[in-house]
Amino acid sequence: MERWYVVHTQPRAEPLAIINLRNQGLETYLPRHLKRRRHARRTEWLPTPLFPAYLFVRFDVEQTRWRAIFSTFGVRYLICNGELPAPVPIGIVEDIRSCENDAGIVIVSKETPFDKG
Repeated sequence: MERWYVVHTQPRAEPLAIINLRNQGLETYLPRHLKRRRHARRTEWLPTPLFPAYLFVRFDVEQTRWRAIFSTFGVRYLICNGELPAPVPIGIVEDIRSCENDAGIVIVSKETPFDKG
């Protein structure tokens, strides 16, 4: 059964990791959100990873040569629990995808359940 797993990438190497993982026949997902960047009195809204240096990859542990992920360019490691990859709880990736707009950008709520301090 295919499940989603988390891959830790090298810093700012998410696009490189995605290309190389897709070349191995794996489905990937990198959620992005808009981040404000100020430079030289200009403000820009840039799509950036929602979870920097992390992305999701989908495969079947029984059918896929998943150990090849460890030697993929752009990848540091696959999040594991002991010897096997740790699957993301069912519905998490789908919930994140449901918050995307038409451009594929995750709309992040400004409300936070935490107080400062």
